[in-house]
Amino acid sequence: MSNTPQFAFSFDTLLDDIAEHGYSIIENALPEQLISDLKKQCEAQSEQFQLAKIGRHQDLQQASKIRSDRTKWFDGTTKAEQDYLALMEEIRTAINQSFFLGLFDYECHFAIYQQGDFYKKHLDAFRGKSNRVFTTVCYLNTPEQGGELLIYPEKGKTPLAKVSPTAGTLICFESERFPHEVLAAASTRYSIAGWFRKNNSSANFVDPSQ
Repeated sequence: MSNTPQFAFSFDTLLDDIAEHGYSIIENALPEQLISDLKKQCEAQSEQFQLAKIGRHQDLQQASKIRSDRTKWFDGTTKAEQDYLALMEEIRTAINQSFFLGLFDYECHFAIYQQGDFYKKHLDAFRGKSNRVFTTVCYLNTPEQGGELLIYPEKGKTPLAKVSPTAGTLICFESERFPHEVLAAASTRYSIAGWFRKNNSSANFVDPSQ
């Protein structure tokens, strides 16, 4: 019998939401024990987290006026990380089978937002060399207030959704389509941000790249 954790929802819900809206918000999506283990890892490794940066490769830079959270990339060395990555692999396979997108892999990092931390409105897809197709967000704790995720339409200033961080909630949306932001946290907020990517490699360019 497999020890791999199981999702607490049907993939049909996720796939139908993506087909109709381009995004999906699913509460209690992941097992409570896995969420707890991932949160404990964040707490235990908090000193290893670094101030988040924006951009990519040679353009990578800190921009405290745009975001102030701290992050730590997954390296797959803990059981909790391995279990989470296994679940994301199931989603990648399901999306590929339904939409024929050829998603190549998945990358993700922990994120800690402490009191006052934020991330201004932005897109996750990089112009010109984008290989991020779907963004995922998974919450690891439930702050009393603050730290909400706002998902905006392609055009317009009124959010399509305002999601309060709740442990176990999983969000998935099209990276190039939906600008989004994280409102200032009122207390510590733990989450995982991730991306399903396509392979944009060519003879002169290797992509994806960590």
